[in-house]
Amino acid sequence: MRPLRIRQGLLAALMAVSGLACAANGEAGLQWFDAGRPRNTAWTAVDLLLKAPDDGLDADDYDAGGLRQVLTALEGGTSLPEADLASLDGALTNALQRFLSDLHFGRVPPKAVRDNGGSASLDRFDPAATLRAALAANRLADVVTDAAPAQLPYTSLREALRRYRELADDPARIKAWKTPLPALAGRKLEPGQPWPGVPLLAARLAALGDMPATTPGARYDGAVVDGVKAFQARHGLLADGVIGRDTLAQLAVSPAERVRQIGVNLERLRWTPQQRAARMIVVNVPEFALRAYAQEDGQPKARLQMKVIVGKSLDTRTPLFAEDMRFIEFSPYWNVPPSIAQAELVPRLRRDPAHFTDQGFEFVAGDGRVLTTLSDENLEAVMRGQMRIRQRPGPKNALGDIKFVFPNNDNIYLHHTPSTQLFARARRDLSHGCIRVEAPVELAKFVLQDQPEWSETRIREAMERGKSATLRLKEPLPVVITYRTAVAKGGKMYFFPDIYGHDAQLDEALRKVAGPLPRAAEKTRGVGLRPRPRA
Repeated sequence: MRPLRIRQGLLAALMAVSGLACAANGEAGLQWFDAGRPRNTAWTAVDLLLKAPDDGLDADDYDAGGLRQVLTALEGGTSLPEADLASLDGALTNALQRFLSDLHFGRVPPKAVRDNGGSASLDRFDPAATLRAALAANRLADVVTDAAPAQLPYTSLREALRRYRELADDPARIKAWKTPLPALAGRKLEPGQPWPGVPLLAARLAALGDMPATTPGARYDGAVVDGVKAFQARHGLLADGVIGRDTLAQLAVSPAERVRQIGVNLERLRWTPQQRAARMIVVNVPEFALRAYAQEDGQPKARLQMKVIVGKSLDTRTPLFAEDMRFIEFSPYWNVPPSIAQAELVPRLRRDPAHFTDQGFEFVAGDGRVLTTLSDENLEAVMRGQMRIRQRPGPKNALGDIKFVFPNNDNIYLHHTPSTQLFARARRDLSHGCIRVEAPVELAKFVLQDQPEWSETRIREAMERGKSATLRLKEPLPVVITYRTAVAKGGKMYFFPDIYGHDAQLDEALRKVAGPLPRAAEKTRGVGLRPRPRA
């Protein structure tokens, strides 16, 4: 019996797996097959593709299930002509290379969602070379580790994805989300009040690990309140135990939706280059948090953490990027951006002229002259762009008494603020785009730790002097402004609101590139392959 040639539909399906045309490699020998049967490495390769969901990727994007069925058919005695087997060999290679590329660089490029946070690295990772090296060293099973991002936030989030996927697949625990929580009787539920949703709420909190499993009564109190506080702390909410609209909305998010959210954040981390600088500063916008890191045993360790205030979600969002901090300005002037001056400050000064002197404003003419008199003529010059307004150093200066400068196209910087009461809020998207820091002295000590002449006393004196002075850093310090709504830390998962809609945009982009692909096994069912003749 002569085996039939594999039909063209199968080859098209397999080539679609990689997105590339597969050249027959029969002359150089087959990589994954021997005497028409799959080698052990072929099974290992398909197993790796089937485990793509472990990294938030979709095994269907690489037709892993279809490839496995084709290997099973070949292993069971089905045969292919040499040319078709060579194309199948090449398709498996390209599918694996595409998976490694997606795993390392991301499924979609940052520019697809107008994100500059992943553009700061010259990454020379080569999927083909990585695969060849793994095969040559007989360590194909480790190739995923070679390709995946090595930074701790990625590996921690990957483990969290596993836990939430298990939760989403557990019938006993997931049933807590099958029934919606009942509506609140009023605008909020406070401890001690009765509510028919308490048992269902307790079941969700227990499934998420925020409280022990228990059988509560109909009154919202005790361990359930403590569980809600723990839940609120993990979701960027004020941990007061009071259930309002925002807490109720977060409680309604199912584990399956969290799996998708974690996957989106893993994709964003694939854009983030491995930071190998000795020290760096990272601002996570939706968390409203700044962390300062120093390298320890090859991994960045947090040395400092503080609250921050970021740009308003509606119209003055803080952009995402990575740049080097190069200066510190003590007792800085605030040069009011023209957009703020024309849209907000000039109208305010016309309504309330005393605000000009009270807040220490002055005009600066195009030739550098400083004018301290408020007049309609000067205000009109500001509106025409012929003058600017600045605020003198002092206790009411909008930048506080220190400014951390990392030159960038958006003129974004870190600074203190006289409005320190705003740091008590849970949601802090309140600025015009720049980032206000809660503990400026501690941040300055970290930034200047390799310039020991700048003691804390000297830093405070420079901040309080009231005379503007600029200090150039001895070494540039990387600053990364990122956007992560899912963060694993201390063995717990923390989720933060998608305040700028970046997650929704990235999720949509991922869905577009992950459309349905042809299934190799379906293309061969009953017609593509024939049993190998027995001797």
